[in-house]
Amino acid sequence: MRTGDLGVPFRLPLLMLGFAALASGVLAGLARLGWNMPLSMAELAPLHGPLMVSGFLGTVIGLERAVAMGHRWAYAGPLLTGLGSLAILAGSPPAIGAAAITLGSAVLFAGTALLMLRQRALFMATMTLGALSWLVGNLLWLAGTPLQGVVALWVNFLVLTIAGERLELSRFLPPSPTAKRTFAGILVVLLAGGFLTGHPAGVTLYAAGLLALALWLLRQDIARRTVKTQGLTRFIAVCLLSGYAWLAVGSVTLLVAGSLAGLAYDAVLHAILIGFVFSMVFGHAPVIFPAVVRVKMPYHWTFYLPLLVLHASLLLRLAGDGLAQPDLRSLGGLLNAAALVLFILGTIASVIRGARAGRAGERPRHERATSAPAPQAPRSGAARRRP
Repeated sequence: MRTGDLGVPFRLPLLMLGFAALASGVLAGLARLGWNMPLSMAELAPLHGPLMVSGFLGTVIGLERAVAMGHRWAYAGPLLTGLGSLAILAGSPPAIGAAAITLGSAVLFAGTALLMLRQRALFMATMTLGALSWLVGNLLWLAGTPLQGVVALWVNFLVLTIAGERLELSRFLPPSPTAKRTFAGILVVLLAGGFLTGHPAGVTLYAAGLLALALWLLRQDIARRTVKTQGLTRFIAVCLLSGYAWLAVGSVTLLVAGSLAGLAYDAVLHAILIGFVFSMVFGHAPVIFPAVVRVKMPYHWTFYLPLLVLHASLLLRLAGDGLAQPDLRSLGGLLNAAALVLFILGTIASVIRGARAGRAGERPRHERATSAPAPQAPRSGAARRRP
């Protein structure tokens, strides 16, 4: 561990705060879909989005970035977002939780901007702009802007963070200068569209930017080659490529709908936030989780089970949206939750297998045979190479 960093015993409570937000956000989402939930979860239904995006994903991304930076002050980001979510769950006035989450996002932006100043590169600029989008979205949310008015900025946070990390790893299959300029142009479109989704032209611009990014990633990502390998490397590639496909589905749906309203709101956001973002979470967990909490997660074929359920449940949910069948949409949402439960159980099982293999004094057979090479591990911006 580097001097000034925090050890695993201090990181685990932050991770638990994130997962508490995930569990609560999922239950609140099920309540929104009409499933019988405890009264406390039903009351949190309007805050399903903030709990999932800021409470869970924001906390986990902030924690991973803090580990990468190795500075104690960086852990204030995930601590604040986690405590903000806890305040929401405790029934505190919404402004208290929103203020804590906003401060946490400011810490993440400051840390990412600092890294960008140390290494001026397109991928670092992309992640910094993603963090800035989250901060601005949170400030607007704190000021009372409805969620529909900030959701594109929150989506930009996640999309640009992922795109930046994949762009960093493209050094193993470097894009041409033309491809890099195209990426920069897509970045401008997404940023402009993210602030203009209140207008029809802005929605079209934003949807076009998301679609262009999906196509760019499908064309440029090294996953196109690593999907032909085996084991964990192939699993990660499948997660990436299927995630890009869902990003394309969400953007095309938004282009057709022309607005983030009604059933299109549900279809677009869940195609992107569940299909795209959680495919990335599933794929990178066997790399990120061991780095954060220092455990082994040997690959096993069962890693594919939650991914398959995730994709099948999304198809069902979007079919319900497209056919205006609320029961079908609700069933798809329930299976979305089942996929996340399977993912958590699979992660726990993998950690147990790794611990048993460690006690036996040998590296797990699956890990020996099929562990992923370095190119697949997202590094959250060259933090681990900082001067």
